[in-house]
Amino acid sequence: MDQFPGHFLWGGAVAANQCEGGWDEGGKGVDYASCCRTGLADLNVSPPRAEEYHPEREAIDFYHRYPEDIKLFAEMGFKVFRTSIHWTRIFPTGDELEPNEEGLAFYDRLFDELKKCGIEPLITISHYEIPFHLVEKYGSWRNRHLIDCFERYCKTIFMRYKDKVKYWLTFNEINNMRRNPSYVGGILLEPGENKQQAIFQASHHMFVANAKAVRLCREIIPDAKIGVMCSLSNIYPNNCDPVAVFETQDVRRRSLFFPDVMLRGYYPTYIYRMWKENDVHVKMEAGDLELIREYTNDFLAFSYYRTTTHEAGQPYFGDTGGDVGTPNPYLETSDWGWQIDPLGFRYTLNELWDRYQVPLFPVENGLGAHDVVENGKIHDPYRIDYLEKHLKALKEAVRDGVDIMGYAYWGPIDIVSAGTFEMEKRYGFIYVDKDNQGNGTLERIKKDSFEWYKHVIKTNGAEL
Repeated sequence: MDQFPGHFLWGGAVAANQCEGGWDEGGKGVDYASCCRTGLADLNVSPPRAEEYHPEREAIDFYHRYPEDIKLFAEMGFKVFRTSIHWTRIFPTGDELEPNEEGLAFYDRLFDELKKCGIEPLITISHYEIPFHLVEKYGSWRNRHLIDCFERYCKTIFMRYKDKVKYWLTFNEINNMRRNPSYVGGILLEPGENKQQAIFQASHHMFVANAKAVRLCREIIPDAKIGVMCSLSNIYPNNCDPVAVFETQDVRRRSLFFPDVMLRGYYPTYIYRMWKENDVHVKMEAGDLELIREYTNDFLAFSYYRTTTHEAGQPYFGDTGGDVGTPNPYLETSDWGWQIDPLGFRYTLNELWDRYQVPLFPVENGLGAHDVVENGKIHDPYRIDYLEKHLKALKEAVRDGVDIMGYAYWGPIDIVSAGTFEMEKRYGFIYVDKDNQGNGTLERIKKDSFEWYKHVIKTNGAEL
């Protein structure tokens, strides 16, 4: 295939906690993201005080302004829009037996608006929005009780939205458990606790919960597709030192371990040595492995922002953009220090297709940058350049024979950054008038990239 297929799903992606606001409206409970102070690296986690500024409280007020924003997405020609259901809008503490009707009704209205505009919802079930009550009371995903809570939540939303949502993702960037277990899984380590034990025990419970969600989805919405979502920005050896090459493979496998389990249906052999070397003893119940084997996911969705390089002996470290190593002298760097590597995008698509042979869906890819309003306009040629180069790489991957479902640009409208809690790290085609201190009118302004992406979608990428 030389061109994008006619059914290609062009669109954009956000997360409820980064855009909705409406922090305590409609019966919503306290979620984990709202308890962080400065982003993923912050370990000072507790519910915010009433007098304390927190960017999630209002965010960009998508909770009230979604019809206006969806109209703009439709103007660009979106075929798909990825967002999340805020778990705490449906089950405020996560422990309830009956859902919150006000929360369910909000997403009914949101999905109806998308459908009215011809846009398919792609819904993440858990996007760093675990109810904080489950973290405080049960230690989060360390505890098998969360499997039951998650299964109840999934059954509720599958039954409610079975005629409105056909594309689902279970856990956002589940493989970031290896980098940021607090944000992904609500895992707050106790003094002296074996970090790897906590991560892998919690991950096993999430794998079981994922399999149960897949089973429910197939029973309730047989024509739906339910995917894995992972952070898969890539990493190269910094040089040809065999130690660097082997360690780079090890770093990559620590991310690919998660889709290995969820797509192949079993624990890969390499993980057992890692467990032994880290004194990890994962407790499993009878039937867990059979469930994981039988109910694998339908496709692999992933984020790709950048690449980095690894030197021999370098510590393994990462943030919201992926692994962090030694800068690559052959690549340009963004305002926030993320290196720009379009060819790495094609490389990653081929790597994942060769490994899994399931449809792929890049659901996060974009450029965070400083945008300046000049005479009511925003000129962002740097964003257009980033996007053009990555979409050309995407087209080359299609020509390589990679099965790609669609492309969802991260942050089609400016939202709160998950990594830094900034508004001024802007990704959008649509500018939102709000600063890092929460000041601004929330006015929406189209950037130059708005019309550029609109043309890409209209021509199905033929003129790239």
